[in-house]
Amino acid sequence: MQSIKITNLAKTYGRHQAVDNLNLEIKKGELFGFLGPNGAGKTTTIKMLTGLLEPTSGTAEIHGIDMWKKPLEAKKRIAYVPDQPNLYPKLTGWDYLEFVASVFQVPQQQFQQKAKEMLHLFNLTKQANDLIESYSHGMKQKIAICGALVHEPDVLFLDEPTVGLDPKSARTLKNLLRELCDNGMTAFVSTHILEIAEQMCDRVGIILDGRIIALDTMAELKSSGGDSNLSLEDIFLELTGGEDQQALINEITDEGERR
Repeated sequence: MQSIKITNLAKTYGRHQAVDNLNLEIKKGELFGFLGPNGAGKTTTIKMLTGLLEPTSGTAEIHGIDMWKKPLEAKKRIAYVPDQPNLYPKLTGWDYLEFVASVFQVPQQQFQQKAKEMLHLFNLTKQANDLIESYSHGMKQKIAICGALVHEPDVLFLDEPTVGLDPKSARTLKNLLRELCDNGMTAFVSTHILEIAEQMCDRVGIILDGRIIALDTMAELKSSGGDSNLSLEDIFLELTGGEDQQALINEITDEGERR
């Protein structure tokens, strides 16, 4: 069963083609890594998939439900954590979680149990009654993740989820995502940290100039590159032209050393 189905999805701004006729299917329980350089179309794609940005053409389906024909029905099944979470500073962490749970009509007893579990997991229990405006960036990121998971979504979208997280919290998130996906949730994760994608994702898609230029498991990507010792970083740089830039950096550095 496909949790996410993208068909000829496109977004244009004037003459600029931000996303160019994407076609992609992601299965239930898959942890999918969505990679690309700045401006490649990652966030634009996620915003179309989550109903925040209307496509110029094409469709985005969540569990067979068209996001733009039946948005409320589709959005009941998802959660989204952007790279800069937009939280309510005058709410406490607990109030924020309770607000999110009320939007998704989570029963009170179920909410209480899930909220306490999430807060404990991310070491926020003691700060749960503090105002969000007093939180550090990392704490805001963690409470946003807790809020995204409090209604137990079928599909979770994460845009740069580890930005601002300390190593322990980043590890907690990685382990949690793996466990949730093994239990049937689908995760669509955009990240610049290639090691994270390499370690935890079932499949990886690389987007460049609005088009997917590679899509496969890590094993298959390495196999197609002809070298099983290649890292995801090696593959990414080769496909996106980053190797040329690195060669130029090395050349400049070598020239500086010679001087």
